[in-house]
Amino acid sequence: MNRKTLLLAILTLVLAVFVAGAWFVSRPDPTPVATAAPLEQQDRLVRSYSPILGREDAPVTIVEFFDPACEACRAFHPIVKQILAQYPDDVRVVMRYTPFHGEGSELAIKVLEAARLQDVFVPVLEALLENQPAWASHGAPAAERIMEIAGAAGLDTAAAADQIRSPSIVGVLNQDRADVEAVGIQGTPTFFVNGKPLPEFGAEQLLSLVQAEVEAVATN
Repeated sequence: MNRKTLLLAILTLVLAVFVAGAWFVSRPDPTPVATAAPLEQQDRLVRSYSPILGREDAPVTIVEFFDPACEACRAFHPIVKQILAQYPDDVRVVMRYTPFHGEGSELAIKVLEAARLQDVFVPVLEALLENQPAWASHGAPAAERIMEIAGAAGLDTAAAADQIRSPSIVGVLNQDRADVEAVGIQGTPTFFVNGKPLPEFGAEQLLSLVQAEVEAVATN
């Protein structure tokens, strides 16, 4: 190999290394992929008593850890309803209680459980979220309004006053609180879709993951 050929070979090698290095530095970051929660957590995602929105035997399950006093939960609720309307036969939503906002949250959760026992869970949930600013202001909570709002939505408040003190409803609140801690929920709303957490928090991420799971079920 003469000197000219050797020099050309060296330049070619340097160029190849440069191109490879430039691709490595500028390559796109991998798209986050949702993977199922660990098995020990999945057992805590759904309880037999948990309220369900949508078709109970739907193949795709959204688990929502929510706090009725949470402003973000209120903002996400129309998106959850949109998903249920878009996939009425494919998706259900399992509601898990996350009392992060103190006594007001706990009372609202107990009232929702009384509403579930009275078969008026959905209208009471809708009313509490719609009127959330009236009872869940973080600066000046007005928990006494909760029962009033629930009663206007169809709750038998006299019966509910006894139900919210029952061991069964207190037990639901305590179990959900334990599951929240075990799963590691740090904020609300937190969503799992068929056991998979969102790769990133956001409405688009929730919609995309639900669509992917619905399509996966359809092809299997």
